[in-house]
Amino acid sequence: MSGKNAKVDAFIQSEKKWKEEVQLLRQIALDSGLSEDFKWSLPCYLHEDKNIAIIQNFKNSCALMFFQGSELKDSKKLLKSPGANSQSAKRFEFTSVADITKVKAAIRAYIKEAVKISEAEVKTQKKPAKMPALPAELKQALDKNKKLKAAFGKLTPGRQRLYLMHITSAKQAATRVSRVEKCIPRILQGLGLNDRP
Repeated sequence: MSGKNAKVDAFIQSEKKWKEEVQLLRQIALDSGLSEDFKWSLPCYLHEDKNIAIIQNFKNSCALMFFQGSELKDSKKLLKSPGANSQSAKRFEFTSVADITKVKAAIRAYIKEAVKISEAEVKTQKKPAKMPALPAELKQALDKNKKLKAAFGKLTPGRQRLYLMHITSAKQAATRVSRVEKCIPRILQGLGLNDRP
């Protein structure tokens, strides 16, 4: 069994809703021979310094996400995609210790398979990301401001895509307008939505 990471200990101590579930998932990962780290403020499990899985805690569930989950056979269809924009990650989702206990053997088998995929250096074939449509609120701002239009055009496709997703995810037009206004200074600086100035 690999050693425990003190940051993960602290994470578990501070966990209010999924403490027992996280502890059990941690134990399964460590018993499977993975090493433990703390990345993205979450318990992360590695094999030979390569990310294999990460424990995630949400409002309504706790999850064990495999970074290359789409490469796993998953014949029992136990894994779920984290979202429409995720191409390689897939995860188990749990709402109780009993949920985890029921599929403990499958979790171990999936970890073993994920390690083999990592050792074989399998590269997940990703589909080109589809660019969302330009929202009317952003189009208006770009049409009014030539500097803004030029700055937006210079952003990488990934940065443009994040802005478009962020703006279009708002249901109300007023919220979309507000988001556009808040994004303008960042776009003019050549920054992506999540970039630090």
